[in-house]
Amino acid sequence: MRVLVCVFLLIVTLAFPLAPEVNSAPPTSPIEQYLIQGKFKEGQAAMNARLQKNPNDDNARFGLGVLELMGGAERLMQSLYRYGLQQNGITQFFPILRLPVPSNPQPQPVTYADARNILQNLLNDLTTVKNTLEPIKDNKVKLPLRIGLTRMDFNANGKLEPNESFWKTLSLLTGIQATEKAAQNFAIAFDAGDVVWLRGYSNLLSAMTQVVLAHDESKLFDSAAHLVFAKPQTPYPFLAGTGAFNWGNIDISDIVAFIHLINFPVVEPQRLTAALQNLQAVTALSRQSWKLILAETDNDREWLPNPRQKGVIPNARVTQPMIDSWLSFMNETDVLLTGKKLVPFWRQREARGINLNKVFTQPNSFDLVLWVQGTAAAPYLETGTKTDASVWQRLMQVFRGQFFQFAAWFN
Repeated sequence: MRVLVCVFLLIVTLAFPLAPEVNSAPPTSPIEQYLIQGKFKEGQAAMNARLQKNPNDDNARFGLGVLELMGGAERLMQSLYRYGLQQNGITQFFPILRLPVPSNPQPQPVTYADARNILQNLLNDLTTVKNTLEPIKDNKVKLPLRIGLTRMDFNANGKLEPNESFWKTLSLLTGIQATEKAAQNFAIAFDAGDVVWLRGYSNLLSAMTQVVLAHDESKLFDSAAHLVFAKPQTPYPFLAGTGAFNWGNIDISDIVAFIHLINFPVVEPQRLTAALQNLQAVTALSRQSWKLILAETDNDREWLPNPRQKGVIPNARVTQPMIDSWLSFMNETDVLLTGKKLVPFWRQREARGINLNKVFTQPNSFDLVLWVQGTAAAPYLETGTKTDASVWQRLMQVFRGQFFQFAAWFN
């Protein structure tokens, strides 16, 4: 059920709005037409054919990874459409459920197993992308794309409709007005640093998905799935009706129940170990990505620019202090994930800290209320060195209070 905690693949690839004033030269990538026509399988077949002839063609391999990513994003959108994703105050609160999925006049019934399958399919798609991109070794690989022109068949009717374009989706998500003309002019020359960046993001999303699948959220699904899907199959069909505490189109008692039921037993602990490995891969790949980016000497429609380059995102300048602080953040995250440093505990009468590594490797049921209160953290409290507060303070200073916005971009 906790599909709602995953970050949608579309936001990963275009975290900033398409700006009409951008005036980039149109790219000539061989995969662009497959993206524009929404022919992801055909494109994958073409790139695989190229790789069979030349296994060292890293441009084809990069293109294959992008096509696999977009195909996975389309499958995710189609799954949410199939089961009638609802738009309300609850779904708007979570990124993945804010997706502008078309209203389905004939939604299919959805079970808890179906909801888990959505996540498992997403995880499978991310694994495919990671496996495709990992062998790329050519530091001069380049893939110019007008990614905003990508089309996806969201409602799986076999047609590409006006609202089924990447730029339109982003416009609906952000509320920022974008145009097709802007999308046509917004070209990004993805390069070797971006290959590693995308691998890192795939690991981050995989970690989130593994954490969800490690737990049993069936009780939450039974009592709250009607807030998310049109026809959930649960023991309580009456919940779809009007309650006694209506607030708009949501009953306040449903919100209370939603929070109360975020108490999930661990059913597949090996997934939490896998999630930890994914997160450790994220930090390693981020360092590798920035090493490649800092070594670049060109200035060609950069997605992630070094301080000597101009990026395609308007008014988003990257400075060396930003990169240095980010890499310090990655290093500090590493020692937290390994348990060499501890997370400070928020109850003042306790001097010990939380061993984050053991949260993943020695998991207990996840109870949100008890974590906020503190008692759920008790099994992980240890005496030791805590994370360096100066690292986090410096992050906020260098990024001028916009750290989280930049973090979604930097990876």
